[in-house]
Formats: sequence, C-alpha cells, structure tokens
Amino acid sequence: MSAPAFSPPFTPPEHAIPLLREQGYAVLSASGVAEWLATPIAQLEALHGDWDHLPPDEYLKDGGRYRQRRHACFAVDGQAVAQVPHRAHWQPVEYNALHGGMQRWFEPMEAGTVAQPAWQHLMRSLAAVASGLRGPQRWFVEAHQFRIDTAGGIGRPTPEGAHRDGVDLVAVALIGRHNVKGGETRVFEAIGRRGERFTMTEPWTLLLLDDARVIHESTPIQPADDTQPGFRDTLVVTCRAQGFQGAL
Repeated sequence: MSAPAFSPPFTPPEHAIPLLREQGYAVLSASGVAEWLATPIAQLEALHGDWDHLPPDEYLKDGGRYRQRRHACFAVDGQAVAQVPHRAHWQPVEYNALHGGMQRWFEPMEAGTVAQPAWQHLMRSLAAVASGLRGPQRWFVEAHQFRIDTAGGIGRPTPEGAHRDGVDLVAVALIGRHNVKGGETRVFEAIGRRGERFTMTEPWTLLLLDDARVIHESTPIQPADDTQPGFRDTLVVTCRAQGFQGAL
C-alpha cells in the first residue's frame, strides 16, 4: 500500500517572505506563482520543452543513471541579470556528503531559455525574495534543470539525503511529473524537531527555503504503471551572497 499524498501548505504570495522569516519555508501554488510574477503560467510552461533534452548526469556516485540535468549561473543585482561564464558546480562535503568536494561540470542551459523574458523575470524575482530575507545586495544565482526518471525502476531526486545547500535561498519548482508515485517533499528544521511532508503535483508549484534554517529532501520515485516510462522534472535555483561556492 502506498503512503498517502499530503497536499502542500500553500501560502498567498504576499505572505511568502514573512513566512520564510517565521518558519524557514513557504510554498506557492501555480496560481500563486503566476500572481507573484505577474506572468501567465503559459509563459513559464513554454520553458518545459527543455526538460525533454537534458543530458545525463555523469557524476552520480551511487552508480545510478536516473538523473539528467543542465546548469547555469547568474549574477543578479536589482533589475540587472547577467549570466556569468559557464562554471563548475561545487559544494563542500559538509553540505553534500555524497557529491561534495567535486568540480562537477554539467552541460549549460540552452541560450534560448535563459534569454526568455519569463526566465529573466524569474531570476529577478527570486533574488528579490533573497533580498527580502537577507537584505538588498548582489546575488550569485545557480540554476539546475533536473529530470529524474524511472527507467531503472527507481529514481532518486536527492541521493545525498536530507541536506542543506550552503546558500541563502533555495527555490524548488515542480515543472512536471508523469507516471510516477513517490517524490514526496520533506522539510525539517536544521535545529529542532519540526518538520513537514507534502507532495507537489501541479506544475509550477514553488517551494522557497531559508537554507540556514531548514534541511530538505525528496523521496524516491517509482513508476505508477510499470509498463510505461515515468519522470519527475524540477527546477532548482539557489541564491548566495558574496560569491559562488568554490570561487577562488
């Protein structure tokens, strides 16, 4: 018997930053994201085609072949969004015991995607949330497009387990899911007992996390119908003050 799926604790977009300050996380529904960005969801959905052509993640140390991804980095200062030269993704082992300490060179995001007005607006808006949390400043932003599939029977969105990312703000958007069960989101206090679990099912549901205060993970996925392929697509964006991790 599968575990029950709990609905996300949605909050109105105007309450997102106060709730981040209060409890360390907030969840916006797709309609809330459209209101927050003043952008029709159709403009965001137009980006989803990219997820059908992501190259494999060659760095999985558990031996899996279930993850595809692309990566891009930006500097966001107020309304100015500048893509920086392509760079490796790096995390210390303190934050990622499985893949930390490695220079991971993922394929860059498509130029046409990052040039889209909806994408540029999303980067500015997430940086504004980070400024609402930590104060106005220049933000160093990393974006990751993920597809986790069930071709091998099981896919692991967070093979490193419950973790922090070593940044200021983490944003996780569900882009889509097809023929999967599982993929439950879990958020816990980094220091304390409080936690919450829920399943994001609607495309462009958005989870915002104060990385200093909470840890997070997503449970493995399996095919709902074993005869059909299954996948879960997400966009993860992080905002960090004072530079990218691993910068010299």
